[in-house]
Amino acid sequence: MKIKISPSLLSADFGCLRREARLLEKHVASFHIDVMDGHFVPNITIGPPVVNRFREGLETPLDIHLMIEHPQLFGPQFRVQRGDSITFHEESADPIAETIDILRQTGARVGLSIRPGTPLDRLYRWLDRIDLALVMSVEPGFGGQAFLPEALERIRLLRRKAGDRLEIHVDGGIHRGNALAVIEAGGDVIVAGSAIYGAEDPESAVRELLAIGDRCRE
Repeated sequence: MKIKISPSLLSADFGCLRREARLLEKHVASFHIDVMDGHFVPNITIGPPVVNRFREGLETPLDIHLMIEHPQLFGPQFRVQRGDSITFHEESADPIAETIDILRQTGARVGLSIRPGTPLDRLYRWLDRIDLALVMSVEPGFGGQAFLPEALERIRLLRRKAGDRLEIHVDGGIHRGNALAVIEAGGDVIVAGSAIYGAEDPESAVRELLAIGDRCRE
């Protein structure tokens, strides 16, 4: 499987999100959008009205990451298009099985994530019911954090447990200096924010990450 890049729009210019996305649209597999409610994490970003308007005219799928307490309530409010995914957290307040079923009804691919400190085996029981697993390599809530090295072993263990039956996304602190280690550990989709939108040339930054993935998977 070729490595995919999903730029995190948390690091983009919120005053012109669609323009920021179109700069990279031809190179990336999806755009990662962090939805935060100020309760599950100590930050507030954007919700369904902004995301739904943002994606008008964009063909690239959205990877919607719900860092919120009640994904059952807000997940169905996103207008999903083909290829979109909605990922929620195992630690959220809503029952996991019901939430998976509700999000599945939207037509989106369904993902599950856990915080860095949550035991990995709490994710294992759901692997047959989801399309992707998101490994957080920083504590969720804010962009620009440093990569947690212990995430590499969590990726390896998850890949060993899941085999090739689902995508593993990795999010937080990834840049050209550690992307190879993430890919070698078993990551399929690299979520990168500051390393892309903080670069002088975001398009070149994406191409460089893709080249690292190509060399690793050859």
